[in-house]
Order: sequence, then structure tokens, then C-alpha cells
Amino acid sequence: SFDAGAAQYPVQSQNLVTDNVSVVEGETATISCRVKNNDDSVIQLLNPNRQTIYFKDVRPLKDARFQLVNFSDNELRVALSNVSLSDEGRYVCQLYTDPPQEAYADITVLIPPGNPIIESREDIVSEGNETEMTCTAMGSKPAATIRWMKGDKELQGKSKVEVTYDRMYTVTSLLRFTVTKEDDGVPVVCIVDHPAVKDFQAQKYLEVQYKPEVKIVVGFPQGLTREGENLELTCKAKGKPQPQQVNWVKVDDDVPSHAVITGTDLLIENLNKSYNGTYRCVASNSVGESYDDYILYVYDALTTTPIPTTATTTMYTTTSLPGITQDAAPSTEPAAHDSRAGAGAQRAVDHAVIGGVVAVVVFAMLCLLIILGRYFARHKGTYFTHEAKGADDAADADTAIINAEGGHNNSDEKKEYYI
Repeated sequence: SFDAGAAQYPVQSQNLVTDNVSVVEGETATISCRVKNNDDSVIQLLNPNRQTIYFKDVRPLKDARFQLVNFSDNELRVALSNVSLSDEGRYVCQLYTDPPQEAYADITVLIPPGNPIIESREDIVSEGNETEMTCTAMGSKPAATIRWMKGDKELQGKSKVEVTYDRMYTVTSLLRFTVTKEDDGVPVVCIVDHPAVKDFQAQKYLEVQYKPEVKIVVGFPQGLTREGENLELTCKAKGKPQPQQVNWVKVDDDVPSHAVITGTDLLIENLNKSYNGTYRCVASNSVGESYDDYILYVYDALTTTPIPTTATTTMYTTTSLPGITQDAAPSTEPAAHDSRAGAGAQRAVDHAVIGGVVAVVVFAMLCLLIILGRYFARHKGTYFTHEAKGADDAADADTAIINAEGGHNNSDEKKEYYI
């Protein structure tokens, strides 16, 4: 048996048994001397200086911290309250037999460390740089062990143990790691493990500065950019510290003279193809500079094109498809927005228009063939009428030929006209 804060381990000597005890400073240790098959021999307890603490149920030693818990033929149990480091040592259970028997109980006093102290080399660190943190657990016995956690990830530190003049231990752990912008606001926790304490820790929140993250957002148009329309772009930049400057430039050229830049917004009215190119938003702070690109490609203005048909309904073709704008990746290698994202859809519409025109042309050719066919049919019928002229009233073939020849003389009287 043992009190709170103490741990006991059996030690046996012939018929006499006792336990080693570990106890936290200031708490109570219990020493138990137990006898198997006792033949009425006397049991007594001695301190590390071999002074008698209890002889049977009598306490010769004048230290009121020792109190009798149980006495019988088979056990002498004594409690030592308010244990201090000076109480540490080997206690002796002694049984008066012939020869005398002894069993030894070692009392180990545990001293918890003071509150852990966590420190960092710098309070603010820039992304990509290495930082250094230390955690110190002072005045413990035995030496404590130190673990590190960054968020939910365990990191490995390097520990150093020092022994002080009063047999205490001071442990210092050094942690080095490289920070990223994702570490901003993440707690770094120093956890102290010691048999005398539980959940002993200290923490410090990281403050990381990082260069801006830049993204261009298209206000309008939502589809393809066409001549005569307006273009509005907004540059969104976030960093720590907040970007001090946001600038618009055109790569390898000047921004159009009538373009309006208001804060982070870029407005270009009445677009034309001379404005084609790459427009870049550049943001910077004390850590660095980043940018995002937008590629402008201006299409022809929308037109209304009538298509001839044989019916009374007139067909018109217009094209208006939503554009596709991809999100840009920030920082040093941005993925540029491209106003030509809808070109594939435009080509599909052009194919449809061409197909419609081809169908109309084919239909017109069919109509022309029908008209020509009717013309040749009527011309052929008239030819046979002239050949057979005079045969209607002829009695024989010779007469029919003579009549037909005579009919030619009267051709001026009867004419046919084709319209």
C-alpha cells in the first residue's frame, strides 16, 4: 500500500518484506515492514542513520512527522509526512530473529521543475528564415525531459542537462526550424515530462511576416473582351505587413494614356486591338514583391449579319458567349489571366454561321437548277412543234414536208417569246 504521490516496489529478505518508495517533495511516504510466518519476533524500523524510528508500536525518535499507521504480528507500517529532500535514503526493516533479518526500503524524493520558460531569438520572423527557440525546466529531481509541438506536429529539439550544487537538475532544450507564411499565428508548445507533474507546458505564438499574395479579378466584361467595350480589373493583394504599394504596369509597353487607375483598380474604356498585351499588378511590402498578370486580347465588335433565305423570315446571326477567366497563381510565377479564354466557343459559333451560309448557297443552286430545267423543257417542246407543222392536214408524208416548208414562209406571222 502507498499514499498519493508515492510509489512502492517490493524488496524481500527471507521472511521480511518491504517496498521502495518514490514520493513528491512535501507529500507523505509510507513504509511497510511485513513478516511471513512470524514466530512472535520483534519488528522495528530504522532511519538511514540507523536510528530507531519505531520499536514495535513505540516511537523512540522524537520526529512527529513519523506516525504509526498499523502494528501487528505481521506488519509494522509507518507514515512520514511532509517529505523533504533530506529524508531521502535507505530505511531498514529489522526482525529480531537468530540471526536477525533486515530488509531495505529506499525512499526517493521527487522534486518537480519550476514553470517552464520558453523564449525565442526574435519576436517576428520573415518567411523562409530560420528561427530559434529555447525552453528551460529548472530545479527538478530527477532531470525532466522536454518535447516540442508546432501546431499538431512534433518537432525535435536538442537538450542539455546541468546539475546544480544542491543535486537539482536544470534542462534546456534548443529548437531550430524554418518558418513559412502558414506558420503565422501557430502556437509552439514546450512540454515538460517529469514523474512529479503532468501536463506541464508553456507556449508561444509565432508571428511570421510574408510577401504579398497577388490576384487579379475581372470586374467586367464577364465574357470575351471586344472592341468598344470597357475593361475593369481589380488587384487583390494580401501580405504581412499589408502591402505598402500596388502598381499597374503593361509588360514591354506603356499603359494606355486614357486608362484610369484608382487605388487597386484599372479601368480602360472603349477597347481596341492596340491595347492587346499583358497587364501586371505588382504589390510590395517590407518582405518582398509579388505580381499577377492578365493577358488582354481584344476581339472584333459584335455585328449583326443578315442571311438571305427563300422564305419571308430573315435570319440574323449574333455571337455572345461568356468568357472563362482562370484564377491566377500568386507570387513569383503567376498564371496569367487570358481574355482569349472564350476563343474556342467563338470558333464553334463561326462554324455554325459558315454552315448556315453553305446551306443557303446550296438551296439557291437547287432553285437555279429547277429554273434552268423548266427553261430547257419549254424550249425543246417548241422545236418539235415547228418540225411537225403541216403534218396535221397532210394526206401523206410528201405533202407534210411540203406543208412544213411552206410553214417556214409564214414564220413571220407567228412568233413565240420567252420571258
